[in-house]
Parts: sequence; C-alpha cells; structure tokens
Amino acid sequence: MERNLKLTIAYDGTAYHGFQRQANALSIQQVLEERLERLFGHPLRIAGAGRTDAGVHAYGQVITFPVSGTIPIGRVPLAAKGVLPPDIVVVAAEEVDAAFHARFSAKSKIYLYRLHAGRHADPFLRNYTWQLTLQPDAAAMNEALQAIIGPHDFSSFRAAGGATADPVRTIYAASCRQDGSLTEFSFWGNGFLYHMVRNLVGTLVDVGLGRLTQEGFAATLAGKDRNLAGITAPPQGLYLKQVLYD
Repeated sequence: MERNLKLTIAYDGTAYHGFQRQANALSIQQVLEERLERLFGHPLRIAGAGRTDAGVHAYGQVITFPVSGTIPIGRVPLAAKGVLPPDIVVVAAEEVDAAFHARFSAKSKIYLYRLHAGRHADPFLRNYTWQLTLQPDAAAMNEALQAIIGPHDFSSFRAAGGATADPVRTIYAASCRQDGSLTEFSFWGNGFLYHMVRNLVGTLVDVGLGRLTQEGFAATLAGKDRNLAGITAPPQGLYLKQVLYD
C-alpha cells in the first residue's frame, strides 16, 4: 500500500548547489533521493516546499514523497541518520493524505537572514552570515521594515531568472534584532519571489548604514523597479526557518 510521507529537514547548504536537483552539480534533493532510497527500497522522487539557492540553509525545509515500504514512520528520523551525511538531518516525519504536497499545500513561510559586523571578519561565521565591517542601525531597519507589511507588489526586490509569477506577496510580520555583532532579520509571508529576501536585506542594510532614507526605502518598494533597490545579500546568511500549513 502506497503512503505519502512528509519529512521536515534541516541542512547546512554550504556544500550544495541549492535544493533542487541539477544535471551537473550536487543538490540537497539529489542526496535525499539517493540516500533515502536505501531505506525504502525503491527509487524516490521528492517534492520540496522551497527551492533554496546554493549556500542557503534550512531549519525546517519540508519534503513529501510516496513510498511503498513498511518502515514505521516513527523510526524514519533515526533510520535516516544512518544513511544521510551529517549536514542533512531529518528532524520530523509523518504520514499525510495523498493530496498533501510540500510546496502546493504550503500557506506561508518564515525566512531568517543573519549578518555579522566587525572590524575583522569571523572565519567561523563565513558560511553562515553576511560579514560587514560597519554595524547597521537596527532601529532604522526595523522602522523601514514596517513599509513591507501587508500585500505589496515586490517587483523592486525580485531578481531576474525566476519563474514568472504574480509579484504581489503578503508579508505578515517582519523584524530586525541585534545581539552584539550579530543582526537577524525575520520575514513571515505567504510567499517569496526569487531572491526577494536577499534583495530586501541588501536594501535594508543601505538604510541601516545611512545610505538610504526611510522615505527612500518606501519609494523603492512603490517604484516596482529592481534597479531602484540595493545589492543582493549573499546566500550564506539566509535560512528557511519554517513552512506553515493548515
């Protein structure tokens, strides 16, 4: 009897060229399919909730796939530990209805972005933060973030090359907090355009460093033109924290 499994996956994306399987580069999807095949005894084709880019990390990526094996669902996380590399971990597993799909059933996602500021770069954080020499003003960035709450056309923060999609997305909550040299952004929304979070962070840092005013940030959003926004923040500071469903 075929079952539909939902797994929550955490991974360090440093060694991979993103989540989605590629012809000439190692991906998270490829490793999951090839390694988990050993547990279930047949080829797998998994669907992921988010196609994270090269170097991007996840605390709560969700995958779904049909299986015909009889391994008890409660044993899957521990059994997966025996076949997966140490930078990919199954943190939860459950059986779901056949109609449930990791991507299409998702209602919203939460992304985090982290940066480190200091006179000297931290070699131990190089794969997990965007490293800056100057500390951006968290209060100024928090104030600017309020402009993106609600439904907006995010064309100004959309990178070329992504799938054609409606540029309107709804952000339910967004914040920025600092703890010493570390700054963490949080974005909760019903969906995100290609590189949207990284482009938002790149522009918000301009606000935090005094290169862009609050009014300028709001005008960038309203302008619906990618040329108005700041640089794309590097991938290693980005984390898919959680995918939410009904």
